[in-house]
Amino acid sequence: METSKGKIYIYSNGTSSSKETRRRLEEKLEKSGYSLAKSPTEDPGLIVVIGGDGTLLEAIHKFEFPESKFIGINTGHLGFFQELMPNQLDDFMFNYREDKFTIQELSTVEIRVKTDDGSFHHTGLNEIAIKGSDNHSIHLNMSIDGSFIQRFSGDGVVIATPAGSTAYNYSLGGSIVDPRVNVLQLTPIAPMNTIAYRSFTSSILLPPELILGISPDSRTDEKPIRIVFDGYFKEYKNVKSMEVSMGRKTVKLLRFENYDFWAKVKSKFLL
Repeated sequence: METSKGKIYIYSNGTSSSKETRRRLEEKLEKSGYSLAKSPTEDPGLIVVIGGDGTLLEAIHKFEFPESKFIGINTGHLGFFQELMPNQLDDFMFNYREDKFTIQELSTVEIRVKTDDGSFHHTGLNEIAIKGSDNHSIHLNMSIDGSFIQRFSGDGVVIATPAGSTAYNYSLGGSIVDPRVNVLQLTPIAPMNTIAYRSFTSSILLPPELILGISPDSRTDEKPIRIVFDGYFKEYKNVKSMEVSMGRKTVKLLRFENYDFWAKVKSKFLL
């Protein structure tokens, strides 16, 4: 029997704890009358991801940022995105059936890369990083909505969403941003200030309507540029320009009544 909420699709990593959690959850859902999707192409109402934050990001990218809602069951380490632990399966089923949840809609960040071979597009939930290939330094000219802002030299830059502010961005000294604040954060990676290149050494916050324009310095534009999106990457030669902006896609996470972003921040980073 399929409920009014639609089918449920379960995605998990290959660890023994994830496999066991998946087996138990499938058994409980089938006994309760839920219909399980065999593929995310069936447009399930909910995708349950069993694993850590990396597994959730893997599912989001693998399924190309679907309209389905997500909920995570943490069998990994940090579990910042994950809502549940494996011992909370019954609580999950009760709260989901009784509509005791909210939807946290997370913004994304996207980049358009123009090269001699065409235009390419990538989306990230956490962040997009722009780096040199093979750990070489990179030199970039940056503008905000067409107004030149800086000539950057260093290991690269990270443009993070609020959701990604606690990830790579945070390790670089960037600020933690509440997901209810709709901004992008530009954070440098090992910036160098010289007589030739002058750049900000701290993060910059940008409102969602502005576009960050980036082009390789003319003296280094023959070197490949690496675009990293949530840990996945592509390298491009002969890059002419890049545009980074707030993404058009969003990710919908199921949150239950006791969810509190700052309580999670405290539990994951301070306790």
